[in-house]
Amino acid sequence: MTLARVGNKGWLTLIGGGEFSFGETLAADKEWVEKLRPGPIGFLPTASGSTDYGIHFTEYMAETFNREVRTIPVYRPRDARRAKNLKRLEESAAIYIGGGVSDHLIETLEDSPALETMARFLGSGGSVIAIAAAAQAFGTLARGMAGHRELTGFGWLPSGVVEANFDPAHDRRLRQMMGNSMVQWGLGLPAGSAVLMGPSDQCEFVGKSFLLGDADGDYKVYG
Repeated sequence: MTLARVGNKGWLTLIGGGEFSFGETLAADKEWVEKLRPGPIGFLPTASGSTDYGIHFTEYMAETFNREVRTIPVYRPRDARRAKNLKRLEESAAIYIGGGVSDHLIETLEDSPALETMARFLGSGGSVIAIAAAAQAFGTLARGMAGHRELTGFGWLPSGVVEANFDPAHDRRLRQMMGNSMVQWGLGLPAGSAVLMGPSDQCEFVGKSFLLGDADGDYKVYG
């Protein structure tokens, strides 16, 4: 059982959650920042819809890592089609997708030019980072906020699903998604933990990650 993902040249980093303002993601952020090429980090506030999120993330990256951040204003489906935003994505050193609500992120980006641009960016050697609800959206399925609804994810993790802010003692939601015939593996990411998937099947872990190969099986613990 491997953590398969699309794009064979870049780094896809999934962070389980946590507040960067309290240092909860610092260890994970150090790892993905070290892999970046020069240039600004493109920040997508899509999942939260918040303008303040980008401001605070920009300050954090400048003060902690001396890295520039440019917020790419993709809030609605039409924003994900604008040529100016696509160009901003292409010109980024990395694309960081902030947390929020996976439903809104998927509805805004699914089948969009912006998502296609990000896939090409990853495939050509770029870095894409997603945290919390955004990390969940990259699986084959994603858990929706409304009740127990399952959403079709972006599919960047073929046959895989992600549960962010994960607690192995309360894993019912991850095991429920594992019961879907489309799913062959599930990844539980606690807050502050991260998995970095790179070229040639490289895989690095920050903190503990819990990998499940069967809805009723036991976890393999990494990190």
